[in-house]
Amino acid sequence: MNELWQAILLGIIEGVTEFLPISSTGHLLVAEHWLGEKSETFNIFIQLGAVLAVCLIYKQRVSSFLFLWKHTDKIPYFLKLFLAFTITSILGLGVKKMGWELPKDLGPVIIAIFGGAFWIYFAEKATVHRQSFAEEISWLTAICVGVSQVVAGILPGFSRSAATILMAVLLGVSRPAATEFAFLLGIPTMFAASLFSWIEETHFLKTPSIDSPLTLAIGFFISAIVAFISVKWLLSFIQTHTFIPFVWYRIILGFFLLALLAFGWKAV
Repeated sequence: MNELWQAILLGIIEGVTEFLPISSTGHLLVAEHWLGEKSETFNIFIQLGAVLAVCLIYKQRVSSFLFLWKHTDKIPYFLKLFLAFTITSILGLGVKKMGWELPKDLGPVIIAIFGGAFWIYFAEKATVHRQSFAEEISWLTAICVGVSQVVAGILPGFSRSAATILMAVLLGVSRPAATEFAFLLGIPTMFAASLFSWIEETHFLKTPSIDSPLTLAIGFFISAIVAFISVKWLLSFIQTHTFIPFVWYRIILGFFLLALLAFGWKAV
């Protein structure tokens, strides 16, 4: 397939799946099998495109954090984000030190996709009769969200969004407030993960990017545009819906991937 069309399609897939609770890893693994595997640099660029989309959507929040001396009322919220990010960073580095790597085949991803479906179903059913939810993020919630983000990270296919948002909802936070906190936490987390991967790829492994600057730019901007639309849609969707529709989507995806394995397909 033409390299530019490949970048466009992968950018669309990343933009759609990164922040929806359906797992971008599972989708990209399958897509790259048919479209061709891309370099780590390309994957970093499309992920950063998704980060840019969230920054634009929450530009007022992000701006207030950059000028905290003017918005002192935002300091507690910022510190809770910082705490969750610190927990994610420390535990994430610890897992990396222990030798964790992304799986080379679909088996663990499929298990995580089904596991994520169960997690969403459990969280929704556990909170369906709750009458009121808090709009504030507690320190305990920040800690638990930080830990859940690491769990999602070591289980590709589980979904960072599903893990973090529903952890906060289980702890009594409203769905919009939980989503905002999870997405804001995703900005430094995804940026730091991308930076770490880039340093590891270029400095330690000394692997040059095989993608042209044009391909990287197209992947970045397509991902940013699609992620912007996707997140805007999700923020509207959660006002009147639960995440249960994503349970059924994940189950369909999981069985589709099982069918691929049954026919002898293996991730490359």
